[in-house]
Amino acid sequence: MALGQSSTQRRPEHITRSIPRMLAAQGPSISFEFFPPKDDASEAVLWQAIRRLERVRPSFVSVTYGAGGTTQDRTVRVTERIARETTLTPLAHLTCVNASVAELRQVVGQYAAAGVRSILALRGDPPGNVGGEWVPHPEGLDHAEDLVTLVRGLGDFTVGVAAFPDVHPESPSLEHDVDVLVRKHAAGASFAITQMVFDADSYLRLRDAVAARCDLPITPGLMPVTNVRQIARMSQLMGTPLPPPVVTRLEAVADDPEAVRAVGVEIATELSSRMLSEGAPGLHFITMNRSTATLEVYQNLDLAAAAPRP
Repeated sequence: MALGQSSTQRRPEHITRSIPRMLAAQGPSISFEFFPPKDDASEAVLWQAIRRLERVRPSFVSVTYGAGGTTQDRTVRVTERIARETTLTPLAHLTCVNASVAELRQVVGQYAAAGVRSILALRGDPPGNVGGEWVPHPEGLDHAEDLVTLVRGLGDFTVGVAAFPDVHPESPSLEHDVDVLVRKHAAGASFAITQMVFDADSYLRLRDAVAARCDLPITPGLMPVTNVRQIARMSQLMGTPLPPPVVTRLEAVADDPEAVRAVGVEIATELSSRMLSEGAPGLHFITMNRSTATLEVYQNLDLAAAAPRP
């Protein structure tokens, strides 16, 4: 029996919900992304955020890897716990970083054992240096589309992939990124989630270019900025400068933490409203393991009335 196939044990409905089906439903899909905790204290903070956000009944939640593919064990453990102890639908992250094919199969097996059916297949960033040269594991995989093929071949999994509205740091052009997404779709991916969006037009250009060639729903990723020091870090992670109007608005209130937070929420609300009005299938909030700013954007948009019920 393949890893993801059903057995005589019936899995809880919340684990096996179809993310593509929720994205296709009337009303926006709302999802949240968490980071694996570094220690017991930060894990307690994470679980407080998970429980608060669980109350708004998101379509799904995900737990990313740390930078350079680190914290894999914690990522798997937290994802398994979400599947077993909450009513949330987990989207499991999986990267090619420092992993042989045999090791990737083992991680997929761990997810399958917890009943997890949805996996976000990523190549991942070079370990130790986000902007460094990518070198695949000698017995591993070189591209996300290869990982999609691997996961799809292991059983009944729904596979998502990453998208880059501001162009992947290693890509020569938007057209190349579109080609890559089309290949990922051909390999078996059924949805995509973007890097953090700070320019709605960039998201819409990518979405429309992909839609002209294949049916791959692309959900924009968003993060309300609550700290000016996050700006440089986000720019590094994205591999592209943040839009000057965003930086200007945040730096204008840099000496007032409360004002920075308010402006960050305001910017995220404006972006969300624009992209939803232009037909985005949903919003994927990167929470930084905190819930309050994300919930403020959610409330500003009155998403409780609009979101489809899982």
